[in-house]
Amino acid sequence: MPSEREFAAPCVIGVLADTHIWASGNRQLPEPVLELFRRAQVDLLLHAGDLNDASVLDQLLQIAPVIAVAGNNDDPDLQKRLCRNERIVAGGRFIGLVHGHGGRSARDVAFAAFPDQCDLVVYGHSHIPRIEQKGSTIYFNPGSPTDRRWALHFGIGLISVIDAGIHPELILFSRASDLDAIQPNQLGRSRVVSHVQTDSTSR
Repeated sequence: MPSEREFAAPCVIGVLADTHIWASGNRQLPEPVLELFRRAQVDLLLHAGDLNDASVLDQLLQIAPVIAVAGNNDDPDLQKRLCRNERIVAGGRFIGLVHGHGGRSARDVAFAAFPDQCDLVVYGHSHIPRIEQKGSTIYFNPGSPTDRRWALHFGIGLISVIDAGIHPELILFSRASDLDAIQPNQLGRSRVVSHVQTDSTSR
């Protein structure tokens, strides 16, 4: 595992996973997703793997620094470039990042990925958006902003880190254009806006 990187509080972290975008393909990262991260003025972006192609990193780096992990569908260059696990420190709290492949389920892999306890673990692979708590650790799967598969919605996430704690938010949407309705002063609230659902509780 690489050396931990530290970020001061307060900070806002954008979260996404399973974008499955190839430079030669037709699928694209929706502009409303990128614009929401810009409006939220994220300090950092976490990608929980299966970018597929490094062009996704290039897009995200135009918004904020990016920490990503390798997924099972990433191309050979990304497999060499990215680690399987990452751990950062934000506001004195430990955040783990793992894709979730290689086990019975993505949740099981996330549960076992960090023997040294984390306050929050971000993972992907299943495309199923979920926030849950096990013991003192929060487990956060943002789903996918481009390929919802069996899930009802597409998803991304935000993590707010302040001195008093760490607060993940799951943002679910049916159409990327619905994200345009979310303004910065609404972020961090549980609400339904058009086809957008945000959830700060377990899913």
